[in-house]
Amino acid sequence: MILNDAFARLLNLLNILQAYTRAKSRLFLGAIVGAVTLKIILKQLNVKQPKLITNYAQVARQLNDNGLQFDEWDFIIVGGGTAGCVLASRLSEDPNMRILLIEAGGSSKNVVESKIPSAFLGLFRTRRDYNLCTEPQQHAGNKKKYWPRAKLLGGCSAMNAMMAQYGAPSDFDEWAEITGDKSWSYFRKFEKYNPDPRFPHVDPLLRGANGPVEIGYSAHIWPGCAGFVQASMNVGIPFSPDFCTTKGTQGTNKIMTYIDSKSTRVTTESAYLTDDVLARSNLTVITYARVTKILFDTSSNIPCAIGVEFSSKSDGGIVGPKFHARATKEVIVSGGAIYSPHILMLSGIGPAVQLSRHNIPVVLDTPGVGANLLDHPTVPLRLEERTGKAFNHLRPYNMRTTCLFMRELLRYKLWGTGPIASNLGEAVAFFRSDDPVLFPPAEYKHDIEDANSGTDAPDIELIMCTAAVRTHNGLLERQLEAYQILIVLLRPTSKGSLFLKSADPWDDPLMDPSYLETKHDVDVLVRGVRAAFKIAHTEPMSTSVTDVHSTRPELDHHFSRLNRVETLYHPVGTCAMGPGGVVDSNLRVHGTQGLRVCDASIFPKLLSGHPTGAIIATAEKLADVIKVQYA
Repeated sequence: MILNDAFARLLNLLNILQAYTRAKSRLFLGAIVGAVTLKIILKQLNVKQPKLITNYAQVARQLNDNGLQFDEWDFIIVGGGTAGCVLASRLSEDPNMRILLIEAGGSSKNVVESKIPSAFLGLFRTRRDYNLCTEPQQHAGNKKKYWPRAKLLGGCSAMNAMMAQYGAPSDFDEWAEITGDKSWSYFRKFEKYNPDPRFPHVDPLLRGANGPVEIGYSAHIWPGCAGFVQASMNVGIPFSPDFCTTKGTQGTNKIMTYIDSKSTRVTTESAYLTDDVLARSNLTVITYARVTKILFDTSSNIPCAIGVEFSSKSDGGIVGPKFHARATKEVIVSGGAIYSPHILMLSGIGPAVQLSRHNIPVVLDTPGVGANLLDHPTVPLRLEERTGKAFNHLRPYNMRTTCLFMRELLRYKLWGTGPIASNLGEAVAFFRSDDPVLFPPAEYKHDIEDANSGTDAPDIELIMCTAAVRTHNGLLERQLEAYQILIVLLRPTSKGSLFLKSADPWDDPLMDPSYLETKHDVDVLVRGVRAAFKIAHTEPMSTSVTDVHSTRPELDHHFSRLNRVETLYHPVGTCAMGPGGVVDSNLRVHGTQGLRVCDASIFPKLLSGHPTGAIIATAEKLADVIKVQYA
């Protein structure tokens, strides 16, 4: 109580100082108060580092000239990302299973930029990000595109925009048709939905209540996002009570998030690798170690995964000694859509022509490894706003915005509310490019190929964002009050590939998603841009949010070209399920024994939405399959 009173007094002081921003002495005093307060808050936000292993000799044997030596585990999970944390937690529930989880990064539990919902952009291009770029995109300005990938336990669940929308039900019917497996329905198992009186339309009986992953609506609603939902309804997009049920695959609303009741991000590390889980004697988690190779027994006709080789690399670029660990049952690769195919190819599982080019011994010729690279391309529509409440002050640039930021930081710490509790993309709209209400046939005369999974599945998503950015994490202009609508192509027909750069495991692979290679993709994005522009100029957006008279050249009030195609950070498909793919419906790598892949790389098709939930569900499903198999 005393601490809360102190914070309340500091909040009041900052409000007073803000009213007198021209008085230098008061600004100086405000800066001092802000600095002290920030130090207190950041100290309290940090949590105790969990017991993770960085001394690799505790769990594996260093290689030497006398031959190979191993420490044994039943299952080795390669990558502690979104799926890997789930698998480690669920499999170690069986005390008879010895689990080793190997992660290239560290814990996200004490990373402020990950914990605070609105701060995630601060992770981009840091040591906690692989900081990848694609090959130049021939149909998108011939430019390389930045792809953030988290180097943290929890993977991209510790770095993304926390949107808890799982795609359309028909997406998983499509998976079932491709794989011959109809058991893709694990979402309610991991969910713990927090009912919100502001959103009475959600039926809690249709949501999970006892899972480890808290989901719900973030505490903040930016006025522009409320206006976006109403304007979307006014142009003919229906209100959706819940995007994750059959009642509302298409529609508009505020989006649910992976943010808990305390306004803190929920990651698969925080949800599944709790202190109690990490205390299990049969689970070991090592960090800052990169698996460089899967080890195989090739003495029979079918190669069998028997362990892994791993090492570490210092910030100065010095590679440490190699270690081997043995898996008596299985190796499960969960490196994500980029690093799972990369690890397989480095280990000799991949297209033989490509492996031979880099002098990698071919263990199994598997052309599908690295193929079928799919991603959600997006175009930002950036417009000047008139609410005066854009989130520019969350990146303070002078004393006035510093005082505003400190006020909001205190509000967040005291009550878990305010802009800092926002995921920055608060409201969305999902619809189809052939919707006759939005795109009247008399005006839109040519048909577009239907690439959707079903008649109720959308192929366009609009995301209303609380500020406009020039790049992925930099404001368009510090003093420019603007917002942006992201137009997302949900079902692209363009497919790319991932290739080895070299046989060096520390060289990141080459990625070419082939954005906008097909006419279908361009046509759908054009319709999405037109719909977004129409919404921005429809009541109440046109009178309360959008400055319709703006002529700022750096904005898009006179948008005419798709010249800023970027990623929504959803690469999938590079170790796809199905015939001709890499894994079967139980995620076993075709033609091998003791080897599975579990992450977004196994998706045969892109979802009509956001992949995190499907990745968690996939890991939950696999854990159940393995428990039954080895019971």
